[in-house]
Amino acid sequence: MGGARRVGIGMDYSPSSKSALQWAVDNLVNGEDHQIIIIDVQSPKSEYILWEDTGSPLIPLDEFKVINVSKLYGITPDPQVIDILDTAHRTKRVNVVFKVYWGDPREKMCEAVEDLKLHSLVVGSRGLGSLKRVLLGSVSNYVVTNATCPVTVVKGAAVSKP
Repeated sequence: MGGARRVGIGMDYSPSSKSALQWAVDNLVNGEDHQIIIIDVQSPKSEYILWEDTGSPLIPLDEFKVINVSKLYGITPDPQVIDILDTAHRTKRVNVVFKVYWGDPREKMCEAVEDLKLHSLVVGSRGLGSLKRVLLGSVSNYVVTNATCPVTVVKGAAVSKP
């Protein structure tokens, strides 16, 4: 990873996380000196107990696109996300890797900041109202409050690509 600026992007494959990804690619990363780390937090499952504390190894984009590798970690590649990342890799020569964690997304996102030594983190927001945010909690609100790096929260609808 060397001296690359590491930008983490929280990804749950929702429209808001895809908007956050597109925003980061358009506004935050600008070349070979940047690395995008997609942080995917899954519900705890007994078959992933080996990586419960540390998460998966870093998975390069080319390996992630292979169905068997992604199924190994219990996720299916999203074509829209892969397209955005492929384009960023080709046009901006940005290094892209994935990291999968299992557990509470709020805690795991903050742990990822420390583990991966992120320079910044970008997350999407579902846009919960005040009452729902109080009752259900907000991952983005928790991460903004507790992460040890700058956090950008992106609101918005899904990015539509052909």
